[in-house]
Amino acid sequence: MNVGSLFQPTSIAVVGASRSPEKIGHQVLVNLRTFDGTVYPVNPSTEGEIFGWEFVGSTTEIDDDVDLALVAVPAPVVPDVIEECADAGIDAAVIYAGGFAEAGPEGEDRQNRIVETATAHEMAVLGPNTSGFVIPGDGLCGSFASGVEEVPAGGTCVIAQSGGVAHSLAFQTLREGRGLSAMVGLGNRATVGFPEAIAHFDDHEDTDAIVLHVEGTDRGRELLEASRAADTPVIAYKVGESDVGAFAESHTGALTGDHELYLAGFEQYGIPTVESTQELLDGAAVLGDGPLPAGPNVGVITAQAGPGIIIADRIQRSGGRLPELADATSEEIAAILPGITYAENPVDTGRPMPEFGDVVAAVAEDDAVDIVLVNELYEEALGLPVDRMQSLVETVEKPIVFATDGPPADFEADVAALRDLGIPVFHSPERAADVVSLLARYGALAGEGGSEESAGSAGSGGGRRTETNDEPAESTGVSTDV
Repeated sequence: MNVGSLFQPTSIAVVGASRSPEKIGHQVLVNLRTFDGTVYPVNPSTEGEIFGWEFVGSTTEIDDDVDLALVAVPAPVVPDVIEECADAGIDAAVIYAGGFAEAGPEGEDRQNRIVETATAHEMAVLGPNTSGFVIPGDGLCGSFASGVEEVPAGGTCVIAQSGGVAHSLAFQTLREGRGLSAMVGLGNRATVGFPEAIAHFDDHEDTDAIVLHVEGTDRGRELLEASRAADTPVIAYKVGESDVGAFAESHTGALTGDHELYLAGFEQYGIPTVESTQELLDGAAVLGDGPLPAGPNVGVITAQAGPGIIIADRIQRSGGRLPELADATSEEIAAILPGITYAENPVDTGRPMPEFGDVVAAVAEDDAVDIVLVNELYEEALGLPVDRMQSLVETVEKPIVFATDGPPADFEADVAALRDLGIPVFHSPERAADVVSLLARYGALAGEGGSEESAGSAGSGGGRRTETNDEPAESTGVSTDV
């Protein structure tokens, strides 16, 4: 199966192409206008051109090699269309229509026909029941949704069971100015599921973090093994802790399975898990853009005690550790700020001051600290310690996360400067603490070799290249039939 033909096509046939703006087959063509390749609108009822592309009656009439078919026709005719695409030698297809395995016995029969054809011809089929995929850096929008063409290129790859969740995450990155390397809605996963998508985008040079939205899968072991095998950091959001099984099955034909078993499986395979789409994107930002932590120990420096208490409490409840600082570090801090409010960890300076950056550096350079979290509300007279942070990131190979807030027009230049240094910035103590907790869980497994003992202390997984038990799925109950 050539997944490259799906995500890296040089030629595309749009089956069900239409001139009518209200139809999916028209919006797909609209979204392909930035594609740097050949497009063939396919519709036996239409002639002439659209956007400079000539209509053809069938994929078998195309006198060229076609990599990918985007299938925008109703469910009852899709199996025949897939057979026709296979006869035309097309290696991959995206099926947008619903009405398959999620829709009862008749739909299951349709999907089985698709799988049989695709398997016989080694065809990579995304969907059915998907909104498609987008790869912004390539100008490739294989989706019918409007607006996704505005999502900028970035380093995060979203692989979601739900196309709606995939697009929601895409628009979150657009709103926050982050961007994506890719966005994939798996839908019913006819032949392309989590393992194939993870493996492909692990090798994608623009991807530096992969985030997963998981409802349920009958290929649980393969999902876990593909995530563990990836060199790219992988983070998972497993939904279905409450009783939403029937709803999920009607959505993408997914069987949600036992939520705790999934979490245990991810943990044993060293994959951090989160509990919201926001945490997925925040986690991708810190794991993808900066240095990775060597352990779970967090050094906190705050210019205001209240947010610092929230941060310290949240980190420790989520499995992070606040180590005792070395005597030399405490002495250095006391020398910088005689009479400092609190010189332990967290370090509390009481308010922003010119020496604040030097205090941050002292904590960051402590050997007991693996991750640095800085909280400082913006004061116009001082600004944020951008210059000191620049010299610090040049000498300290540790993740540094900044929490700050203030009038956006006043501090946006300093925030942008910190982000340019590779320092993630968040505008609430909770978001900063949650993302640092994720780093701590990651560091716990990475720093202790991924043993079951360290995994348990880490909370919910965390480690990209973690060696674990060769057969953990048996002990967790997460297997190929989850």
